[in-house]
Amino acid sequence: MDRTERKQARAERRTQARAELKDPAYEIFIGVLSLLSIVNIVLVYAFHDDPSMQTVLQVMNALFSLIFLGDFIYRMITAEKASRYFFRMWGWADLLASLPLPQLKILRIFRLLRVYRLLRELGPRTVWRLLVRDRADSALMVLLLMGVFVLQFGSLVVLAVEKGADGANIESASDALWYTIVTISTVGYGDQYPVTDVGRLIGAVIIVVGVGIFGTFTGYLANVFLGPRKDDGDDADTGDAAQAADDTDADDDRAHPARHGVAAGAVSGAVARGVQEAADAAGDDDDPEASAAREARLRELLAQSERTLAEMRELLPR
Repeated sequence: MDRTERKQARAERRTQARAELKDPAYEIFIGVLSLLSIVNIVLVYAFHDDPSMQTVLQVMNALFSLIFLGDFIYRMITAEKASRYFFRMWGWADLLASLPLPQLKILRIFRLLRVYRLLRELGPRTVWRLLVRDRADSALMVLLLMGVFVLQFGSLVVLAVEKGADGANIESASDALWYTIVTISTVGYGDQYPVTDVGRLIGAVIIVVGVGIFGTFTGYLANVFLGPRKDDGDDADTGDAAQAADDTDADDDRAHPARHGVAAGAVSGAVARGVQEAADAAGDDDDPEASAAREARLRELLAQSERTLAEMRELLPR
């Protein structure tokens, strides 16, 4: 395979990756959750003697199963060909891994490998540029990840620290999960609370993180529902500016009809120079036939632009 064929194959892979990639921030979110769900398999065996820890991990795995099932449905709906995604892109593995069965959770590694492959095909620079361009969606995915991590590990750590302490009221999985949810949401009912110094320190961390998460999330929702639609605003502004420019040009053309010929000549000259430069660049290609074909196409476009300019001169007022 020569260099041109390798470039074409790489370009096709990148195009396919872009079509398959939903959104870099979303793909990273799914990939991290897949990795965390695989880590939870190890934690289940590590805490096999503690039923309370097992319950927390089972609740989190049930939450992951719902998220992954929604991801599978979303990919099936948005895929160009649902059958291709299901059979050739490991969609069947995504479906089986979404089921709340311990034996099938290991299939989530296929989802993690797909995310890694897609991001690798795009390249770090492209991924970073897309993340920066869609800062709002990227921030939302980060907040959701932080919420998941705090919910799981906050519950596990608080339960491990508080369980068995003197006067403790966080002694079960439901107590730990309820305390973490209430604390991270900054509601603070006060029915569950830590009594040890380490537990209070962990609670303070959860409170600070929860304020940041819900404060930013509230601002995001307010911007989505109350802010102006970006597309409509941009289209309206662009349309007004274009209309104003057309009106100005029309007035100027009526005042100075001779400028039509000068403008048309300038456009024609610019097109000609662009065609010549492109033809020169095409001449440097290693494939003479491809260069000749591109040059012929550029010449045809130049002739078409000249005909269009000639028609424009006839329509403009004298």
